[in-house]
Amino acid sequence: MKIIESIMENINYVGAIALFLIGLHTVVTHRNLIKRVLGVNIMGTGVLLFFTSIGNVAGGEPPIFIPGSVPGIFVNPLPSVFILTGIVVVVSITVYSLSLVVRIHEAYGTIDQQEITEMIKEEEYHD
Repeated sequence: MKIIESIMENINYVGAIALFLIGLHTVVTHRNLIKRVLGVNIMGTGVLLFFTSIGNVAGGEPPIFIPGSVPGIFVNPLPSVFILTGIVVVVSITVYSLSLVVRIHEAYGTIDQQEITEMIKEEEYHD
């Protein structure tokens, strides 16, 4: 029972690791470039959940100081700042990757990575 209690106490970390592994599995096993981009997105979401979980403190309050109140345990605000930056990075990577997928599709007529690799090898062989 201690194992289940330990998992339940750290469910945010378990979820973050699960999301990261699901995204990694998607990137490694799929040949479709759009699915790979989605896998990178899922991995980014796992990292953002992990950073959010680090800043959480049991019984913590938002770090807002109100004059006349008794200061208690505060939640760490620094990971929240990193989350905002991380969201911008993940969205930027997604947009850039999808624009590259569009250009690859225009050039090769497919978004299957194995077919693109074979086309490139054929081009190099004929040159």
